[in-house]
Amino acid sequence: MSQCRVCGRSVELVLDLGSQPLSDVFPPEPPAAGQEFFYRLQLGRCAGCATVQLLEEVPRERMFGEHYPYRSSGSSVMRTHFSDWAKHLLGTELAGKPDPFVVELGCNDGVMLGTIAEAGVRHLGVEPSGGIARTAEERGVRVLTAYFEKETAAAIAAEDGPADVIYAANTLCHIPYIGSVLDGVSELLTDDGIFVFEDPYLGDVVAATSFDQIYDEHYFLFSATTVAELARRHGLALVDVERLAVHGGEVRYTLAREGKRPASPAVAELVAEEAERRLHDPATLAAFADSVRHNARELIALLTRLREDGHTIAAYGATAKSATVTNFCGIGPELVTTVYDTTPEKQGRVTPGTHIPVSPASAFDAPYPDYALLFAWNHAAEIMARETEFRERGGRWITYVPDVRVL
Repeated sequence: MSQCRVCGRSVELVLDLGSQPLSDVFPPEPPAAGQEFFYRLQLGRCAGCATVQLLEEVPRERMFGEHYPYRSSGSSVMRTHFSDWAKHLLGTELAGKPDPFVVELGCNDGVMLGTIAEAGVRHLGVEPSGGIARTAEERGVRVLTAYFEKETAAAIAAEDGPADVIYAANTLCHIPYIGSVLDGVSELLTDDGIFVFEDPYLGDVVAATSFDQIYDEHYFLFSATTVAELARRHGLALVDVERLAVHGGEVRYTLAREGKRPASPAVAELVAEEAERRLHDPATLAAFADSVRHNARELIALLTRLREDGHTIAAYGATAKSATVTNFCGIGPELVTTVYDTTPEKQGRVTPGTHIPVSPASAFDAPYPDYALLFAWNHAAEIMARETEFRERGGRWITYVPDVRVL
């Protein structure tokens, strides 16, 4: 039984996805037995505050080291998403302030702060992974290579003063020591400032059975209900929510100091929707777990049948979340020969745990495989628009969200 990172109560098991490797560590070749780090991937629900979280914490240094490969700029959809958000901030929260200051937690390669920097606005990205921090600096972004917590916030405040906006995208859910992070936000934020973060939404994960959103880096699956409780415990209030289509369904949460801003009606509406759906009920989460196991069985049966019939199968998108699928389902090179991906840092390597070779997306070309398993399903529209010839030559896509199907 694990202890909740929000309220300290016990966390009860919802779903066991078995022994899993680090999702974003792609070995140069299949490691010898015992040379690859594994942990137990189990999802649970707090009996007190209902926050959905992992039972086992992977040390942050193992996940977010010097060679962390994910690049936010790798998708044109995400580049537009972050550019639009930065422009929104410049035209609203930051407009008219004499010397505004923006801090981003987990700024990655600087895709959002690059727009802020170009506008001449004072800023700081806090990024623990040295390689991508340097990429952000090359973009003209000022970066502190560190993990953000209360002590970090105090040091930033002492040097730069308080922040008008603190932002995090696909970062807060990665951080088990969330109390220290929220205390740091409270330490650094101006009296009337806002903390905005966007992360995968529990409601969308449950609705779509997107169990690959559960992996080592996604320690929490947030909802409006649980974020409101989390904020309250640290002198903050949830004042706005916005549903986002990116990454398979996210919510952008806006927090402010308690009593400083009125809450948007959207907050009460989403909390009420979650209550109506009984989103946090053990029975709802148990049904989700049953659907996950069903989809996993269906996927492995489909791939096995296609291979037995002599068809060739590759995959598209060496995503972090695909590690959950391949390792839980036991999908290795005997079923899927290659994974094609656009990230240079992953190419020429093998997938975590199951050791499927990773090839450049530019090599996804004739002769095409008969089928392509779409691991990067959250970028399906972008990928299919780019890979039209695959379909024209008779290729078929396979997806497993919300269910297993051949497109």
